[in-house]
Amino acid sequence: MDVGSTAFILAASMAVALMIPGLALFYGGMVGARSVLNMIMMVFGSVAVVGVLWTLFGFSAVFGDSYGGLGLLGDLTEHAGLSAMVAGDEAATLPPALVAIFQALFAVITTALIAGAVADRVRFGPWLIFAGLWATLVYFPVAHWVFAFDSADGGVTGGWIANKLAAVDFAGGTAVHINAGVAALALVLVAGKRTGWPSQARPNGLPLVALGAGMLWFGWFGFNGGSALAAGNSASIVMLTTFNATCAAILAWLFVEKLRDGHATTLGGMSGAIAGLVAITPACGAVSPLGALAIGAIAGAVCPLAVALKYRFGYDDSLDVVGVHLAGGLIGTILIGLFGIADAPSGQAGLFYGGGFTLLGKQTVAALAVLAYSFAVTWVIAFALQKTIGLRLSTAKEAEGVDLVEHAEVAYDLEGKPGAPETTPAPAPSLAPVS
Repeated sequence: MDVGSTAFILAASMAVALMIPGLALFYGGMVGARSVLNMIMMVFGSVAVVGVLWTLFGFSAVFGDSYGGLGLLGDLTEHAGLSAMVAGDEAATLPPALVAIFQALFAVITTALIAGAVADRVRFGPWLIFAGLWATLVYFPVAHWVFAFDSADGGVTGGWIANKLAAVDFAGGTAVHINAGVAALALVLVAGKRTGWPSQARPNGLPLVALGAGMLWFGWFGFNGGSALAAGNSASIVMLTTFNATCAAILAWLFVEKLRDGHATTLGGMSGAIAGLVAITPACGAVSPLGALAIGAIAGAVCPLAVALKYRFGYDDSLDVVGVHLAGGLIGTILIGLFGIADAPSGQAGLFYGGGFTLLGKQTVAALAVLAYSFAVTWVIAFALQKTIGLRLSTAKEAEGVDLVEHAEVAYDLEGKPGAPETTPAPAPSLAPVS
């Protein structure tokens, strides 16, 4: 066991775990004051559901031996329950349980990302059911395609994108961002628009958005750097490219905003940071620091234009999951085919560095395959739930506010009035002596 690498991945896992409250605050600050708690609960609720499923069979579905050697889905029973990991494996570089928790965080974050697309209008219970079904039918298979590599001895067959296609996705541009982004689009198309859209309440707390974005940026160093699965040069390069792309994306987004709208906004700057982080996720181990700057700048300039498409085409993506994660994921995944260098940890050269069109073709196939599968299956899941138990709040309840309707709470009690207890308390016992 590599003690140094184990310590590094332990720290990376804790950083990634911080992305959960980071995402909750980022999304929670962007919605109106009557939807803050629901947004936070949708994030934490989906994390809880997917975390349980990951232990029961999710890890097996992703990292188990592929059924029939097809690279489509891992053996659901191979690691079911994760009980075998308690004994550990001293011959392994990392404890198997550590790999399991690190990858579990990828699964829960990916599912939670989708929540932002349907803010203000989805019932909490059906959302939790959607999260469980989506993780089972979409995330686990796609993560197997992308993250499961063939074992060195040939005894375990991994996913088709990682091995047969050999596309590059260092930390999840396809499995995480394209997957969640296009799923958000499918869910939005089924759930429909909010009442009164495109007129909606303004963000209730931009400082919360900035705090959440900062926490996400911190966690992303663990997300991308930890994907090297070892402490060393590869992880260091990945952290450098992650930092570079984010900085470039912030500046590019603000520049586009200033040209288009006349103002460089706080919300735009924070959105630019996330766009850069999204785009560099698949490419962080594939490009040079200058290539990272280019990818970040392109994502920062294109994603605000992609966000505006929802007004042109009429789909109500509440918190711009499609415009940032789908667009950013596609940009980062495909641009590897242009900016990839052979000296980077991923070791494949793109078109601009003498690699021809081969890598560009692989990246495009991987991106389109995940996009098509995720959209189709997500649409079926959402449509089935809408037609059976119902996803949407009624118009009256939506107008009342999702926090109050679904959770019987408000985020900000500005009056501070004492409230009546829900039940009448029992009378206090008498202190008089018993005769």
